Amino acid sequence: MGVSNKNAQDNIQPKGNKKPLQVLHISKKDTQKIDNEQTNSQEEIKKENIAIKPQIIKNDSVKKIEDNNNTKDFDISQQNSTQQDLNRPLNFSEQNTDFQLERTVDEFDFDESAFLEALNANEPIGATGETISGKVIAIESDGLYVDIGGKAPGYMPKKECGLGVITNFKEKFSVGLEMEVLVIKEQNADGMVTVSARALILRQSWEKVSSSAKNGELINVLINGFNRGGLTCDVDGLRGFIPRSQLEDGQDYQSFVGKNLKVAFLEVNPESRKLVLSEKKASLVSKLTSLELGQLIEGEVLAVKPYGFFIDLGGASGLLHQSSLTNGSIRSLREVFREGEIIKALITEIDLEKGRIGLNTALLENSAGELIIDKQKVMKEAADRALKTKALFDKKEQYK
Repeated sequence: MGVSNKNAQDNIQPKGNKKPLQVLHISKKDTQKIDNEQTNSQEEIKKENIAIKPQIIKNDSVKKIEDNNNTKDFDISQQNSTQQDLNRPLNFSEQNTDFQLERTVDEFDFDESAFLEALNANEPIGATGETISGKVIAIESDGLYVDIGGKAPGYMPKKECGLGVITNFKEKFSVGLEMEVLVIKEQNADGMVTVSARALILRQSWEKVSSSAKNGELINVLINGFNRGGLTCDVDGLRGFIPRSQLEDGQDYQSFVGKNLKVAFLEVNPESRKLVLSEKKASLVSKLTSLELGQLIEGEVLAVKPYGFFIDLGGASGLLHQSSLTNGSIRSLREVFREGEIIKALITEIDLEKGRIGLNTALLENSAGELIIDKQKVMKEAADRALKTKALFDKKEQYK
């Protein structure tokens, strides 16, 4: 039985170089010292963060205000005055102010006049359908070039230089020749437009024949061909057609080729390029030109229609509309006139373009409905009564 030794544990020697564990005794005073050191280290870190904080660049006005605020002898009344000056709106009408507004052109602005000038310089010249005056500047085998005032000349193909086939092309056109052309195609990528002298001639021809048709003019044409439907001719470079039904004698119509005929315009349509002429209408218009407004005519009732009567005037027909028949009330047109009856009427309208004649019998009445009550008396005294109405038509012609 061994004897225990309480200090045996203290006598045990450590093996090797390892040191024995030591218990660290920390007093309350030492703990407070550690806390103070940690606090001081945190404050130093804050100071370092403040030291590396980015500096704010201040302009002269801000620095001046801060300098004034840091002045020890700063006057409170002066501070209030400065604040009032800052809050007060600017008054440009003051005489002693040195404030000036000045606008300078920088890279974000532009010169308006230069901008408009650039637009005008790049604006295309020659829209389709526009007539332009130009000058021939070059002649090629397949066409010519015309200076029309644009950034590029206009090109005119040989087939557009005139009507028909041009045999002496280079003799007819020379450099420096001034001419009017019509733009038929707008500019391409090179700024060049296509122009035509032929299209301009045809346009002017359509305008001419349209005016002639409106005025009821008659023209002489040379028949240059025929087909199954009729005859063909040339009218100021336009192809005209005369149907067989519009010929005075359409049986042997082929024999008219190479001869001249007097015709009138029956249909003129530039959009569809349709030009129809009539020999019969020419005869009618010739008769119409010998008639006058207010003239008393005599004719045969050809037909009775719901709207009036057609009267044969010897190669021409006139319309007696129901509104121009009488000033009285009627139940049926046939109770006034019948087909085949010879009547007298006044001419109140002459339309050369449409080849139409308007007639009137109501002006021959002395009282409303007299034509219905005593038609024979009205027709018998028609010549004398027509003289009374002639003054009305003379005034109408005067104010035309």
